[in-house]
Formats: sequence, C-alpha cells, structure tokens
Amino acid sequence: MRLYLKNQLDTEALGASLATLCSPGDCLALDGSYGMGKSTFARSFLRALTGDVALDVPSPSFPILLTYDTPAGPAFHYDLWRLEGPDALDELDWDAACEGIMLVEWPERAEDMLPNGALHVTFEQGAGEDERVVSLTGWPDARLAKLKV
Repeated sequence: MRLYLKNQLDTEALGASLATLCSPGDCLALDGSYGMGKSTFARSFLRALTGDVALDVPSPSFPILLTYDTPAGPAFHYDLWRLEGPDALDELDWDAACEGIMLVEWPERAEDMLPNGALHVTFEQGAGEDERVVSLTGWPDARLAKLKV
C-alpha cells in the first residue's frame, strides 16, 4: 500500500491510525532517511497508543531504547542508528520487546533479528517539501484495509 501525505498532520494521522491496529507481538519497522517523518510518526503513534495526547516522546537516538506503558501492554521504541551490531540487541530487552509492541527506527541494523511479520513503514520525499510518500508492506491487505487516513 502506498500513501501520499500532504504534510506533518497527515503523518501524525497515519501514526494515530496505525496505533489502533496494533496489538502485542506487532513490530513496525520505520524506514527512511533523516528528516522524512519517522520521529513525527512515532510520537503520534505512541501518544495514540497510550491515550495521552501530551505524552513527551523524545527521540531514542542516544539511549537507543525508550519504553512506554500502554493499555495494550508495553511498547518499545528503538532507534538502532548507533547500534554496534545485532548482538547488542540482547542487552536492550529485544526478546521482551518482541512480545510487546515495537517501533524500530533504522531496522536494517537488526538484520535477521527483526520479527517476522513486521510492518515496514517506508518514508520517502514527496513532490513538495512537506509531502511524503509512505509504503506499507508486511501485513495482510485485509488488516491494512482497516487503516483510516
């Protein structure tokens, strides 16, 4: 599925909508270069998942992992940019995270440890400065059909 987002509000709406479709065991792999909206998406997703529209959602770039309590169970937000290799995931609650809901930025750094069935959310530059093209792959079409954007 490909979506065309006109602005940051559309990116936030996508994050909030996908949060309603997630349950424990789901992983969202956020792909895209710097500045494409991964952090904006993650912030909106986690606010919707926790039910707290004012939730402070900093980037996990330096701690690599931030966790959140949600009504659906624990959510794990990873930024693997600085990860020294997939073996380091053992020290970052990776196995426990696979049981919860995961957001993984720079998922290629997890190599083959990324859970099977992850939804790959790929952000690319659109025609305008604030526009994005987002590709969603890895979930059945029937599940993605419930997406409201």
